[in-house]
Amino acid sequence: MLIEDEQPALEKLILQLKSYTEPVEIVATCGSIQESISHLKTNGIPDLIFSDIALSDGNAFDIFKTVPVECPVIFITAYDAWLLEAFEMNSIDYLLKPVSEARLFAALNKYKSLQKHFSSNLTRFIQQESNNSLPKSRYVVKKGISYQAVRVEDIAYFISEHKITFLVDAAGNKYIIEKSLQELETELDNKQFFRLNRKFIANISAISKFKTYTKGKILIELIPAPTDEVIVSQENASNFKQWING
Repeated sequence: MLIEDEQPALEKLILQLKSYTEPVEIVATCGSIQESISHLKTNGIPDLIFSDIALSDGNAFDIFKTVPVECPVIFITAYDAWLLEAFEMNSIDYLLKPVSEARLFAALNKYKSLQKHFSSNLTRFIQQESNNSLPKSRYVVKKGISYQAVRVEDIAYFISEHKITFLVDAAGNKYIIEKSLQELETELDNKQFFRLNRKFIANISAISKFKTYTKGKILIELIPAPTDEVIVSQENASNFKQWING
């Protein structure tokens, strides 16, 4: 995508790009901030953007402050005053007018090199992200002034009381854990743990028995037993039954 409001400069840039060693597809040419914003919102983000900075209706940086642009940007301008700000806008190069063909091609080669680098690391990145998304195997908890790790398989349930979250293990020990139930829901294995209500997340191994309660609710008996009754709402009862049935 090319963003340039001076027609002669735009035409020269197009000719230079056509002379590059590999085919370059120009998906759009825009001459103003508003036109660029409209195009990006309507058509999505291209692979690479060449952009002048001083446009007829303002500073091109306003485009990238308005639309989240995740692709690389190569800025082309007659001034070097915006160099530092440009590199805060996904810029991988900064070309001063008049731009020679050699300098333009060097910028494209730089883009290709970066693209190749990130593509080669994509598999490793995906694998790392996949590992990061695996359920946690232990949690660090606090008792008094000391901290310790509790294995997930030793957890009976989590309970929220007075805006504090506690971990209760199978032996009945109760620890403070510096996470909300909402955070824990995203980390725990949903085959093993279930959000019973706004106060409890329980390990299936801690559910001793359950029975139908009033108005379609379910009364849960946990081990070790908490001081409060543990009730699954009518709205959540069906989900609980599906979960407990595997």
